[in-house]
Amino acid sequence: MTAQRSTSSGAPAVINGHDTATGGRTVQNYVGGRWVSSDATRFGEVRNPATDELLARVPLGTAADVERAVAAAATAYPAWRATPPVQRVKPLFKLKVLLEQHFDDVARVCTREHGKTLDESRSSVRRAIDNVDLALGIPDRMMGTTLEDIASGIDCHTVRQPIGVFAAITPFNFPAMVPMWFLPHAVACGNTFIVKPSERVPLSQVRMFELMHEAGFPEGVVNLVNGAKDVVDAILDSPGIAGVSFVGSSPVAHYVYRRAAERGKRVQALGGAKNFVVVMPDADIPRAAQVSTESCFGCAGERCLANSVVLAVGDAHAKIRDRLIDEAKRIKVGDGEKPGVTMGPVITRQHREKVLGYIEKGIAEGAKLVLDGRGYQDPASPDGYFLGPTIFDEVTPEMVIGREEIFGPVLCILAYDDLDQAVDIANDTDYGLAGYVSAADLDAARALARRIRAGQVAINHAFDLNTAFGGYKRSGNGREWGEYGFHEYLETKSALGYAPENA
Repeated sequence: MTAQRSTSSGAPAVINGHDTATGGRTVQNYVGGRWVSSDATRFGEVRNPATDELLARVPLGTAADVERAVAAAATAYPAWRATPPVQRVKPLFKLKVLLEQHFDDVARVCTREHGKTLDESRSSVRRAIDNVDLALGIPDRMMGTTLEDIASGIDCHTVRQPIGVFAAITPFNFPAMVPMWFLPHAVACGNTFIVKPSERVPLSQVRMFELMHEAGFPEGVVNLVNGAKDVVDAILDSPGIAGVSFVGSSPVAHYVYRRAAERGKRVQALGGAKNFVVVMPDADIPRAAQVSTESCFGCAGERCLANSVVLAVGDAHAKIRDRLIDEAKRIKVGDGEKPGVTMGPVITRQHREKVLGYIEKGIAEGAKLVLDGRGYQDPASPDGYFLGPTIFDEVTPEMVIGREEIFGPVLCILAYDDLDQAVDIANDTDYGLAGYVSAADLDAARALARRIRAGQVAINHAFDLNTAFGGYKRSGNGREWGEYGFHEYLETKSALGYAPENA
């Protein structure tokens, strides 16, 4: 059974339930506690990547759309900032309960618009809920400090205060999870918030904002604006927005950082990656191959933490190569809603062509194609944007496929006898998001991990986002998760004064 919610005009805004299309098949914005139509005159299409089915039209919004959201958020800010933290988390408690109740509903929406498997979508929804959980602790996390006699006869009192209106510009690859890296933290801290989801995958956020509406956030505290570059530029330029959080490609991260910083905003800008896993001769090869295969081909390779380059040292090369091929051949590609499927399509037909271009470039540069996924087709979904797992051996660091982020199901293998050279290769990249080490000797692995220049390094496992997350170099600036995720949304103020007996 489905249920419609109406706008103030009485027109249906969205349709809930597993199908989650929007009324009139056109997505709306959520501003000031109401679903409202965009001023857009141009629209994009939201299609199911597994079937090419048209799911909805999304407005490519305007600066006026952004300013309406900014006005609503700015109006809500003073009262929300003055709300005690223990009261601010009450809508988040309700949201957590609602997300648990509608867990599979949200996951199915994510799979239909993005293409990832239901298990992958469920995992990302779980991560979204984890972030809400983390924000519930804000009464403790906002506590300041007091230090007597910071100087002779002077005490210091430090507090953390919210800043104002924030906005998040989020990517297509995790439409349910990534916006929730930001929103719960920001609003728990006392800020108000605007989400601009990727125009390729707006429906997960539509569904989640329906649940936020039901959770009872005050009008204007949380807002949703759909659009593309015009909306991004309006967010970056708006004098009413104090800070911007971004996740996406490195070129766009640089653009967002520069343009927003020029206007005095606080900016988090997390970019792309080219992650290397160093496989030592003593590594548990079956385990290393399993971790690398799941990491590289999970979500069809459209993930910033994919360990897409394996640096095999010494005798590990032939063993890890053969095992990687065996593991990749076991992957079942298809519609992510179907049972047993372990890898879905890429996001669009155009992105499929881009990934195919990288594969052709690797062949032209002399890499050895040991597993070719170019010809894969799903008989049950002939119109889907599918690629099979693809593996290159004999890759060199100078090759385009060895240094550029492909963002697709392509894994590269490099062989080295010299560990120092392998580490130099891993560090000689424009990126620095993640590194991986597979080795039985944990002391040697830890020593190696210290030498890898990346925001996080995993030893003998894939990443679990429970600590600070972010990167070096072109992988961006800022950190998410854990206590670090709250720092972006708070100012620290120190008040100095004479101790009472000296006043």
